[in-house]
Amino acid sequence: MAETAWSVLPPLITIVLALATKEVYMSLLIGIFSGALLYTEFNFLGAILAMFAVMEAKVGANVNILVFLVILGILVAAITRSGATKAYGAWAAKVIVGPKSALLVTAFLGIVIFIDDYFNCLTVGTVMRPITDKFKIARTKLAYVIDATAAPICILAPVSSWAAAVGSSLPEGSNIDGFALFLQTIPFNFYAILTILFMFFIVWSGRDFSEMAKSVGKNREHFYIPPEYAEVSEEKIKGHGTIYDLLLPLFVLIAACIYAMLYTGGIHEGKSIAEAFADCNSSKSLVLGSFIAFLFTAVSYLTRRVVKFDDFCQSFILGFKAMTPALFILCLAWTLSGICSEEYLNLGGYVGTVVSEHAEVIAFLPPIFFLVASGLAFATGTSWGTFGILIPIAVAIVGAEGSALVICVAATLAGAVAGDHASPISDTTILASAGAQCHHIDHVQTQIPYVLTVGLASFAGYLTSGITGNGWMGLAVSLGCLAVIMAVVYSKVRDADALERSDT
Repeated sequence: MAETAWSVLPPLITIVLALATKEVYMSLLIGIFSGALLYTEFNFLGAILAMFAVMEAKVGANVNILVFLVILGILVAAITRSGATKAYGAWAAKVIVGPKSALLVTAFLGIVIFIDDYFNCLTVGTVMRPITDKFKIARTKLAYVIDATAAPICILAPVSSWAAAVGSSLPEGSNIDGFALFLQTIPFNFYAILTILFMFFIVWSGRDFSEMAKSVGKNREHFYIPPEYAEVSEEKIKGHGTIYDLLLPLFVLIAACIYAMLYTGGIHEGKSIAEAFADCNSSKSLVLGSFIAFLFTAVSYLTRRVVKFDDFCQSFILGFKAMTPALFILCLAWTLSGICSEEYLNLGGYVGTVVSEHAEVIAFLPPIFFLVASGLAFATGTSWGTFGILIPIAVAIVGAEGSALVICVAATLAGAVAGDHASPISDTTILASAGAQCHHIDHVQTQIPYVLTVGLASFAGYLTSGITGNGWMGLAVSLGCLAVIMAVVYSKVRDADALERSDT
């Protein structure tokens, strides 16, 4: 049943169950096991063995990400127990005067941290969660802002781990300069550009709609912290930390991770900064950077007696507990992705075959690549895997040069980010939930209407690009569609802050 329509079934089962029941762990397990059964042709024991073989391989390959999450969780717990987070919150409350400015600062911070989406999600959440909690901003809203400034920013930044992923997805022997191609796709990545614009509109206007409006309204009446994060959030302060005891560890974390990326990319071997970022091992870099930051924090806190040794050591348990939901979901999501990979059900191969067989209508290739990439990323939860499958197909269909290749690759990148945003099994969606410390399915359900809104405008742009052969015309159409949507939302939906003031 590999490389057939049956390969779509496991991710489809998982996503439908997760959205219907809000039980993401069980949904993932059922999806994984159903995929293993299909792969082994319903051999029960063989399916169990296949499932854990995939899990062993995928978790082993991504162990650096898991270690990074645990170390970051420990850092957050240590900073919280030291009292530095409270001191930072008190300071920020004087500077940040309301919920809109708090979310705008969150968005700008997300834009500044463009190196890696994993790092972005967790760092922005760590820094801004105490502030947004103070203004009773729904954690689902915080998760949306974090997610909207993670992958969309990384896919537009020439110096990021995502630029390297695009370059590595090109077929061998194509003689295409991957970095140059990536630079050319930036202005035609409609979904990423429009997502950032739409996110700023939502934050500035305060006009939430659909599931997000319901979540924001409920949190205004009674601020909700998910039970799995409540213990860490309510942990008593054990030290006398200041604002600098939060800012210095985070500064060291950012600086150390950036240096680690340059180091693993070969900066000491004579490579340029751009080349080092393109060739870096991002997961290993995050582990190196986070461990350096952890050592700095431990030495700084303990030698200055900001917090007692016993209290600092308690941060290990609390930090691990805080990251457990994200760790477990990631492990299961990676396993599902492995079951659907080329070695097993080969969902990507099936999708690639379907696309190749319907490539005769060249004018409609950009919107087709956008839709297929969205569906594939939504089903598998991986943007990078989608790049690897569809970019070689785009090169094979439209050739190794020309504007058609640029627009088709841009549509693939945009669709991959869109599908990744909407997917409950996406690693970046999971980490945005972890960074905001909100229930994962709540984040997915509140974000999907916004993804579909921007995705519709992006689709119109790619349809125009395909028909006219002009990417700039497509950009103008997509921006025009988004402007119309924002005008309708602005006129039909009331500002939540204004509504609260009128009620008061």
